[in-house]
Amino acid sequence: MAPFILATKSEKYPGVSLGFADSCKSKLCISVLEQKKPFASITMSEDKPFDFLRVLRDGIIAGGTAGIVVETVLYPIDTIKTRLQAAHGGSKIHWKGLYSGLAGNLAGVLPSSAVFIGIYEPTKQKLLKLFPENLSAFAHLTAGAIGGAASSLIRVPTEVVKQRMQTRQFNSASDAVRLILAKEGFRGLYAGYSSFLLRDIPFDAIQFCIYEQLRIGYRVAVSLLVLLLFVLWEQHVCAITGAITTPLDVLKTRLMTQGSIKHYGGLLSCTNTIIKEEGLAALWKGIGPRVLWIGIGGSIFFGVLEKTKALLAHQNSSIDIKSDSLKQQ
Repeated sequence: MAPFILATKSEKYPGVSLGFADSCKSKLCISVLEQKKPFASITMSEDKPFDFLRVLRDGIIAGGTAGIVVETVLYPIDTIKTRLQAAHGGSKIHWKGLYSGLAGNLAGVLPSSAVFIGIYEPTKQKLLKLFPENLSAFAHLTAGAIGGAASSLIRVPTEVVKQRMQTRQFNSASDAVRLILAKEGFRGLYAGYSSFLLRDIPFDAIQFCIYEQLRIGYRVAVSLLVLLLFVLWEQHVCAITGAITTPLDVLKTRLMTQGSIKHYGGLLSCTNTIIKEEGLAALWKGIGPRVLWIGIGGSIFFGVLEKTKALLAHQNSSIDIKSDSLKQQ
């Protein structure tokens, strides 16, 4: 029988004896102890100093990779949604060329997704240090909104060019950019910007807040059933949010694809014209493909994001170990 060890309290883990803490230095034991903090972000580390440039770099790489994968896989669904929303009245929907504009879109998705995650990650970690632990959800919401606002400067022109090509107005991204600038000016690349912000900033903030809480829930989940319930709940909330914001998506599509004709003067003008000419139901066009894209896209995006971040973390760990070993020599 092992001798009795008189232990004192641990400062890092109150209520846990130093004798026990010292015997549990494996990552598994430490992670179990840290699970007691229900609102702590699992990306935070108390042992290592915050490396802004590394977090920014990893966020850019992971975000860009996830964005490209999602757009490539689900682009046909997005094209169908755009064509349904852009169609006036009983206009015929074309089912060919569902990958029209993909190459040009990826050229914009890569930097916009990279900027979003690249800004979101360091902003989130900074805010988590400022907010009390029981208010960490507000840090996630704020970081998501800031990341969405910053990336919108790239996402909106990309979306305008993409939707013009999806509706077969242009044959190439370069022609689209050149002709939009020539006929509509620089503002033409930001058509529908206000509706885009109204749709995406709240959605991004809510989605990433739920995502962070799910990551925490995954660490404290006592069974696969609990984890499954978390995932189903997240998908349900995102699908509902996507469905509710469909009218804003329709307005955005109409404003972005109208070109120099200017059939709509702005958000209110677009809303009134659509309701008057096509009925209230027209504001819900494309709701099926939109909800489907959000449901599948969220799973793919966060799956690729986490996998890429894990690979980068492993690489960073190897670099740190080599660096420490060189310093000791």
